[in-house]
Amino acid sequence: MPQRFGRPGLLGTMARTAVISGTASAVSNRVNRGMAEREMRREQQAAWGAQPPPPPAPAAPAPAPAAPDPGAAQVSDRVAQLTQLADLKAQGLLTEEEFAAEKARVLNS
Repeated sequence: MPQRFGRPGLLGTMARTAVISGTASAVSNRVNRGMAEREMRREQQAAWGAQPPPPPAPAAPAPAPAAPDPGAAQVSDRVAQLTQLADLKAQGLLTEEEFAAEKARVLNS
């Protein structure tokens, strides 16, 4: 079959026309859909603007601060002292007997 040069044949022209038409339809539909969405948003914003905003929910009263527990301060002081003693023992500045004696003194106070 001889090869054609020049203008496309009938089938080529129909195919190109179908592609162009389909693309144009898709673009047109997308533009129309975008315009409709924008218009709907404008209407919603206008409706919200005309109505007063809902009143805020009443806030729950803040709980009263708890009074400090004097026992908690003593516990934290003891923990700090025991931690210092353990550090001194780990550094080799206290022997096992000295550590046990000081530990007993802190826990019994």
